[in-house]
Amino acid sequence: MLPVSYLFVPGNRPERFAKALAAGAGAIILDLEDAVAPADKAAARQSVADWAGSAGIAAERLVVRINDTLSPWYADDVAMVKAAGIKQVMLPKTESAEQVKMTIAGTADDVCIVPLVETARGIANIDQIARAEGVQRIAFGSLDYAADLDLSGDERALIYPYSKIAVASRCAGLAPPIAGVTPTLDDLQRTETDFAFSRAFGCTAKMCIHPKQVELVERLSRPTQQEVNWARKVLAAAKNSSGAVQVDGKMVDRPVVLKAEAIMARTTTTTHS
Repeated sequence: MLPVSYLFVPGNRPERFAKALAAGAGAIILDLEDAVAPADKAAARQSVADWAGSAGIAAERLVVRINDTLSPWYADDVAMVKAAGIKQVMLPKTESAEQVKMTIAGTADDVCIVPLVETARGIANIDQIARAEGVQRIAFGSLDYAADLDLSGDERALIYPYSKIAVASRCAGLAPPIAGVTPTLDDLQRTETDFAFSRAFGCTAKMCIHPKQVELVERLSRPTQQEVNWARKVLAAAKNSSGAVQVDGKMVDRPVVLKAEAIMARTTTTTHS
């Protein structure tokens, strides 16, 4: 099962790597891009390589956000990923399938790419990005997208990109998308609201910038007891009947059974250590 929460950690703060891993996130994103100043890029890259090679963590819990394909640091980042044997790469400012292809060619065939789509051009090309070989799931950089289009801050402006990403992901057979970060650390209600908004479009994971957000997202991702009770009732009714049945006065058909199965699948929790 893929992670629900992805916790960013600056690549130039190696003393935080292990702490972040122990904070309960499904995965940590060691960031070589926005969180690291140009003068610190080389040292951060070395810190990530050293730690990734010695930590002995499960490959699915480690993601490295490299610098974008047009940056002067991209080639060195890709070379480091290959040398360190890192298996998951977040590719920022993804705007084409060719950028995904370039990154895999420079690393390894078994590297999973998480394209971070954060521009109008990326959304315009989302179908080809989603179908690119090696893409695991798509992350939406909602803050950068809003900056790219000079949006007012009204969340309705995110309906279109979230919908496009969700549909493209489903059509390409990808895992559901990862929602963008909530930048306010002292307002967990905003994090909850943002996650609920993204869930409405099929996102089942969220990028986080603080362990407090991780705890909340992990909790919110699990179905409520009321949902679990309903799902069990539906599945039991469907199993014990060869014809049409009703649960709580509503007809149980295939879409209802699929929804119940999805709820039960989300009850599975993983303890990270």
